[in-house]
Amino acid sequence: MNETLALFLGVGAVLLFASAVGLVLKIRQKTPNPIIENLNARIYSWWIMAALIGATFWLGNSAVITLFLLISALALREFITITPTNQNDYYALLFAFYVALPVQYLFVYVEWYGMFSIFIPVYVFLLLPILSSFKADVKNFLERCAKTQWGVMISIYCISCVPALLILEVEGYEGKNLLLIAFLIIVVQISDVLQYVFGKLFGKHKIAPTLSPSKTTEGFVLGVLSASIVGGLLFWITPFNFWQALLISLILTLLGFFGGLVMSAIKRDGGIKDWGYMIEGHGGILDRLDSVCFAAPIFFHIVRFWWT
Repeated sequence: MNETLALFLGVGAVLLFASAVGLVLKIRQKTPNPIIENLNARIYSWWIMAALIGATFWLGNSAVITLFLLISALALREFITITPTNQNDYYALLFAFYVALPVQYLFVYVEWYGMFSIFIPVYVFLLLPILSSFKADVKNFLERCAKTQWGVMISIYCISCVPALLILEVEGYEGKNLLLIAFLIIVVQISDVLQYVFGKLFGKHKIAPTLSPSKTTEGFVLGVLSASIVGGLLFWITPFNFWQALLISLILTLLGFFGGLVMSAIKRDGGIKDWGYMIEGHGGILDRLDSVCFAAPIFFHIVRFWWT
């Protein structure tokens, strides 16, 4: 509990500092600056998200699992909305929302690792195209099935790996698994923030102009390295030592970066800028969690295979 309190006090201090900087920049601007306005919108949204996560941490594991179940539902809705299927995929989508989603989180709740890890990648993966075939519509069948499978994999399986950290039994770390979730989210999200900030301050070379025009090589390198160091310094809330936390943070930040590129590619293919408009300054749920989606499963299994 002491570590959790200290962590959230630290997060609060960082957000207070960021808010002060944002306020000063806003006061000093002579004409409206979209970058400063976007920065302040992001900071405001971070206050809301930090408060929401803090409240669920205080309420306990069930609240955390429920929160991520709702996040998965919203994320799946965003994914399916911009990668449209048709009425012949009705049964597959019905199954995804009303069976695959709650059952996956039920496995997390009852701590059934075996079914949690294979239910979607094996059983749901095979069942979804079977359900789509019931309507006997062969037009774009493979593309339609792939969209549904991708949506379920990213929005349900990958996101569910975040609360699944609660089921891991790490010797000498009993009762602290919520801090693993905090570590994952902080490292990946601070990497995104620092890549954005360093990119705006020092960025000159576009790293992937077609996929994500705002990302730069300078922002990527400085953001990843800085976030990895922050992760290393957060070793005290984890079962890792400094060097282990540093290495794991580097892995997470790299996965987060490439995950963001993949999700940006999907958006560009769909002709949109953001997955949604739910979070001011951030877009939709998937705009904020695209990095976490790719980092969470790897982090979960790193901890499971090396620390349990």
